[in-house]
Amino acid sequence: MKAVYIAKFGGSENLEIREVPDPPKPSGTQILVRVKAAGLNRADLVQRRGLYAPPPGYSPNIPGLEFAGEIVDRGEEVSTLKNGDRVFGITAGEAQAELLLADEPLVAKIPDNLSYVQAAAIPEVFITAYDAVFTQANLKQGETLLIHAVGSGVGLAALQLAKAKNAAVFGTSRTAEKLEKCKAFGLDEGIVTGDRPEFSEIANSRTGGRGADVVLDLVGGRYFEENLKSLASKGRLMLVGLTAGSKAEIDLGLALRKRLKITGTVLRARPFEEKAEVTRVFAHEVVPLLASGAVEANIDRVFPFTEVRAAHEYLESNKSFGKVVLEF
Repeated sequence: MKAVYIAKFGGSENLEIREVPDPPKPSGTQILVRVKAAGLNRADLVQRRGLYAPPPGYSPNIPGLEFAGEIVDRGEEVSTLKNGDRVFGITAGEAQAELLLADEPLVAKIPDNLSYVQAAAIPEVFITAYDAVFTQANLKQGETLLIHAVGSGVGLAALQLAKAKNAAVFGTSRTAEKLEKCKAFGLDEGIVTGDRPEFSEIANSRTGGRGADVVLDLVGGRYFEENLKSLASKGRLMLVGLTAGSKAEIDLGLALRKRLKITGTVLRARPFEEKAEVTRVFAHEVVPLLASGAVEANIDRVFPFTEVRAAHEYLESNKSFGKVVLEF
């Protein structure tokens, strides 16, 4: 089979399309999927640089965390799926290849109204967003959510899911253009952030001095101090991304006075059982919203998988609004 292959860790020029061995025959609850499309994530860029190794058992040279495709074979313990089913899901690696050995508990059936390309743009970002905002932060109807990098894949997924639950949503971005585009998805308030992020004053003034109930931080770094100032009493801060760095100062007194909850979360490194549970919740809570059209895939550009170098360079440019997808 053909696969995206990292020939040497470093720049996008080290990406190749190679013939690699097919996966082994599936056993147990495994399924063999003919991949039709795969989402491209910033984690793939970091893996390409040699800074984000996959868990044991997955090749560090074949990236890919989410996919959509057709089942062509299955193990003897697969109970709910059959050959020919259209599925999408998450994996710890190797999704950017023509064939993928996946696990039944980590996939869901693709709704009939979605193409393979649309489906491939969904699992990683919508599972991450729903798990962080609702399962862990417990955002409730009528509360306020502040999303950093709201024009990103996870940001747009969280925005749509929160609006579907009748929450108010504020969002930050480095460009006013992306914030304007987010209004079509229901964004209530957009805040442009520059080199020195200062958003707490606006977040508090727009909520009558109360602040946001939940902050979804996909940026990290210097946003942390402002996050604490932006949160309401008993607010919840969800740390998901660190594109602006992993170091920050913390005002412990403010955290104590407001009785804040600060939670960090990842998806790729979780135990199998936890991934299976978040996928089950995704299938139950999010897939029906996709099927009804209440939320939708957020696709910026689609590249043939043979143009993976260009896809990496485009994602690294920070020009994208939503997801970049590789089509097989």
